Amino acid sequence: MKLNIIAFGIPLFIGLIYIEYLIIKRKKLNYSNLHESINNISIGIAERLCDVLVTGLFYLIYDSIQKKYGIFNIKPSVFLWILLLLATDFIWYWYHRLAHEMNVLWALHVVHHQSEDFNFTVSARITVLQAVARTGFWCVLPLIGFPAPMITGMLLVHGLYPFFVHTRLVGKLGILEYLFVTPSHHRVHHASNEQYLDKNYGDVFIIWDKLFGTFKKEDEEPVYGLTHPLKTYSFLWQHFHYFIEMAIAMKQEPTLKSKLKLLFGRPDALDPTARAKAEAIFHIKQNKSTIEKPLNNYVVWQMILLLVGLFAFILTEHYLSVGTIIAFTTFTLLTLINCGAIMEQKRWIYNVEFLRVFSLLAIAFQFHNYAIIITVLSIVAIAACIYYRPVQNRYLSLVYRYQQ
Repeated sequence: MKLNIIAFGIPLFIGLIYIEYLIIKRKKLNYSNLHESINNISIGIAERLCDVLVTGLFYLIYDSIQKKYGIFNIKPSVFLWILLLLATDFIWYWYHRLAHEMNVLWALHVVHHQSEDFNFTVSARITVLQAVARTGFWCVLPLIGFPAPMITGMLLVHGLYPFFVHTRLVGKLGILEYLFVTPSHHRVHHASNEQYLDKNYGDVFIIWDKLFGTFKKEDEEPVYGLTHPLKTYSFLWQHFHYFIEMAIAMKQEPTLKSKLKLLFGRPDALDPTARAKAEAIFHIKQNKSTIEKPLNNYVVWQMILLLVGLFAFILTEHYLSVGTIIAFTTFTLLTLINCGAIMEQKRWIYNVEFLRVFSLLAIAFQFHNYAIIITVLSIVAIAACIYYRPVQNRYLSLVYRYQQ
């Protein structure tokens, strides 16, 4: 039986996140906000799901480049594994730096910096669009001659390290601070303090920052998040707000040259009023009402069930039909959109719930042996169509009953 062992990374990392949470709670520290954590994990779920769908394509790209255009025909050895680690981290440094210095790349990377918390959950804030952009930079490795199995293996290991530096529980680490990226270094990178902006881009090694003048020690308590906080839990808005802001700003530019200059220019050159204009167009406004425990529980349990589903999906991906993959992906994305909307108490969530029922029905239809499940879901879907308005009102009264 061919199972994808990468799936076991989900319970491992969730376990580490929970341990960090218990330590934070025991020490009575204000390092973790429930809704911020749900927000962070939501983005991580989407990235992990989409990454499963495109990882094979990335491998084929590396393999094709190395076989057709590789300068050298590199074979694995201890020395070359070390060289590959250094090359990977060096390329990451420049990708990461450019992602902070060019609007077109910052639009992909900004999602990682939106959280106003700094804990293990923040490490999950990666988007599949960012993964695609990074792949363009990683293509230097097969061009040099590193084979695809070495590259994908190294990227897996290299990608694990940053998880452990997204924490406020670990202080400075003495001599390790001179060579490796530590939690202290990365806290600086995530800070919005003026003196900390655009510093400490390294992923594993801090030496690149020291060589290229972007290193900064942690001297005072960082303030986390964007310099202009997003103030929304909207799953879609977090992913696409900066693209919309760029489009608005570029539309105001008179010439193609000035538009391109803005596209590839620095984020601080973007019209600061573009955010407000974009929010006005799409009616983005966070509901600041207190979210009571029953509603929090509803969102938390959706996230737990989604994580269990994602684990099963990744574990058995080699046995799933295209229809099942599409239906599960649709259901997952709708759930993530729904959870963000619930935390902002949007009334249109019923429409998303309505679509989720049909995506569940689509998943059920992939398994012909479960006639009872298919029948029940079909009845629910038909009833929801016939009694759409009464069911909607009843649903909203239950979900937001504390407002009645």
